[in-house]
Amino acid sequence: MLAALIPTTEELLKNYLEVIEKTSGNISPLYRLDAFDYTILIVYFGILGILAIYGGYRVKQVIDFWRYRKLKPQPKARFAEGELPFITVQLPLFNEMYVVERLLKAITEIDYPRERFEIQVLDDSTDETVKLADATVAAYAAKGFDIHYIHRTDRTGFKAGALENGLKTAKGELVAIFDADFVPKPDCLRKLVDYFTDPLVGCAQMRWSHINGGYNLLTRLQTIMLDGHFVVEQTVRNRTGGFFNFNGTAGIWRRK
Repeated sequence: MLAALIPTTEELLKNYLEVIEKTSGNISPLYRLDAFDYTILIVYFGILGILAIYGGYRVKQVIDFWRYRKLKPQPKARFAEGELPFITVQLPLFNEMYVVERLLKAITEIDYPRERFEIQVLDDSTDETVKLADATVAAYAAKGFDIHYIHRTDRTGFKAGALENGLKTAKGELVAIFDADFVPKPDCLRKLVDYFTDPLVGCAQMRWSHINGGYNLLTRLQTIMLDGHFVVEQTVRNRTGGFFNFNGTAGIWRRK
């Protein structure tokens, strides 16, 4: 009796086909896509495509970084000690009272013939930085440094305007730029200047490092992000002849 109550496979299939036949054409989809849905899908997959391309680009950079790890650029020649080019060091400031003294101390400790470089403190500040920077510059000038304090009350062009204004009186054939929160090492100019023996070199970018890289989680994450740019991306671009950009500070430019 129990076996008779259980339908056979053939009966189940027959019943299923009958249901399909009776409901064919009467079953509506639960949801139909409209124009807005298609727009969202296009944008979504478009973004995924862009991220995929960027991800592939970054993977290629890591591969190229490993491939060209031994290809380190070298200067075309070396300047004789008595023929080192004159360098103007520009220091743009805006309300930097907490770091200006540290910056000027680091700049005056640079290992480069004192008679072959000048320092321009380009100050657009509106706070106590004005008096502090002026006094600090005067103190170093008294020690024999070729250092000049240039203060603007009209901030036309902001940082770029300050740099341009400084160039009007700059004596250097090369121009080094450092933002106020940087602490350049004493050998920074020596390491880069010889690359300008090649007349085709117009700019040299220094790698950034981090004073407080291990301070907390945020600074550690920022360090990783910046190192990814400088250690991997900039290195690969340089060694493969790719497009190379100046990062706005910690670099040297040829004026002509």
